[in-house]
Amino acid sequence: MEEEIELRQYWDVLRKRWMIVVALPLIAALTSGVISFFVIKPVYQASTTLIVGKKALEPGQDAAKNLENSVLQANQQLAKTYAMIAQSRTVEQNVIKDLNLSLTVEGLDSMISINPVKTTEILEIQVTNTNSELAASIANTMAQEFTKAVIEIKKVDSVSIVDTAVIPDKPIKPNKILNVLIAFVVGLMASVGLVFLLEYLDNTVKTSSDVEKLLGIPVLGIIPDYEMGN
Repeated sequence: MEEEIELRQYWDVLRKRWMIVVALPLIAALTSGVISFFVIKPVYQASTTLIVGKKALEPGQDAAKNLENSVLQANQQLAKTYAMIAQSRTVEQNVIKDLNLSLTVEGLDSMISINPVKTTEILEIQVTNTNSELAASIANTMAQEFTKAVIEIKKVDSVSIVDTAVIPDKPIKPNKILNVLIAFVVGLMASVGLVFLLEYLDNTVKTSSDVEKLLGIPVLGIIPDYEMGN
């Protein structure tokens, strides 16, 4: 019974200031929608994958020996080493030069992520940019310049491009719908908190129940608000 009374009191508080409960989440969702759809530029991601390892077999070796665990582990470690070469200043400077980009090496580096795929000999080059075509061009040029750098530095042709980057048709961020939903939920939580805060700070007496609550005495009668006619 007491729980029902408390729930009823909570409901009365929310109903009394229902406009805040409704308006604040809608304003938050609308603001988030405007920012997500019209202000924030969409960001695209293009990726290319490469495989690293020893291509040629040594004399006397057969294909089975080349696929032994020790060789596989060595190539996986090689992938981590090559990831450092791929994101080196030399490679990135060559990419900037090839594409005639008005970027610094640091600016280009912030767009690029080199990820060795776990338990494989594969490297993934990911490029993010607000221009989808440029993201794909940078990714493919990175793969080409990286391959050249490996040949020049390691003196071996041990990198092959598995997949070239294609122009992405959908951005990876912002997630517009998710942003609007989050803004609505946060706005709803904030509005409920604000309503109960206002109720806590409001010490005025408006109803007979307020009198009973504050003074602890029953109300014997109510004088109606009556206006005499002319």
